[in-house]
Amino acid sequence: MANGLKEIRKKISSVNNTKKTTRAMKLVSTSKLKKAEEMARRARSFADKLNEVFYDIMSRIKQSGLTNIDSKFFHNTESHEIKVVDIIFVTADKGLCGGFNSITMKEVLRLRDEYQNKKIQVRFRCVGKKGNAFFAFNKIKLEDSISDLSSSPNYERSSEFVESAVNDFLEGKTQEVIIVHNGFKNLISQELKSVKILPLIPDMSILEKPSNISNVLNIYPEDEENLILDELAKKYVEYNMYYALVDSLAAEHSARMQAMDAATNNATELVKTLTISYNKARQEAITTELVEINAGAEAMK
Repeated sequence: MANGLKEIRKKISSVNNTKKTTRAMKLVSTSKLKKAEEMARRARSFADKLNEVFYDIMSRIKQSGLTNIDSKFFHNTESHEIKVVDIIFVTADKGLCGGFNSITMKEVLRLRDEYQNKKIQVRFRCVGKKGNAFFAFNKIKLEDSISDLSSSPNYERSSEFVESAVNDFLEGKTQEVIIVHNGFKNLISQELKSVKILPLIPDMSILEKPSNISNVLNIYPEDEENLILDELAKKYVEYNMYYALVDSLAAEHSARMQAMDAATNNATELVKTLTISYNKARQEAITTELVEINAGAEAMK
């Protein structure tokens, strides 16, 4: 019985130590989440302004008399047969964040099956150690991969990473480029996002609206409209890649905060259960000793 009590005490001590660790990790993730959430908010504001400028330029070009956009960034997939698709997906560099990474990879595999059923080749480009490890374990080829970027989003590095996918699209090696990531929705939930970044499909309803940016840019028929659009489209794609990283980082901290909170609560409940078991075992040991003492006393009479 003494050995049993000792084992329970060890378990209680071990669970309490785990509880301290999970609580500390939750606090760290909460602190990092606030910074990542603010970064994502600023990135979203910039992306919205970029979209506004982008459509403003397209509207001005359209008003200048250009009816067809002759740019490889805007190739219509309906008139171009889709043979190869690039899927860029973002995962975390670290674990202990619940189903954050697995949800993303399940969506990537679902998209792969969907395209392969249509006889379309799929290539993968991975950001994050967890995605790299998963695809290496399952022996699935990656066209390109990078680590230590999802944990520290950087515009220059993300632009360099997405550049090869953009070049392959412009050269006609691929006909679509998709970014998949688990994005930040709020403090307690994440939102899986799958965005087609190439080809760009202009929203004609937006182009018909009057420009909101007055006299910022003047486009004339003699200007190189497609060159302007190509440069802006490239920035648009690069920033979509960067925003996916920032958005994913905020979602990762949110998921880890939830996972560590759940682990802390589970540890608390386990300690309560073990304490009850310990008290019961201890009481049984005391009762057994009392019975033995009384039996010995009776035997000596």
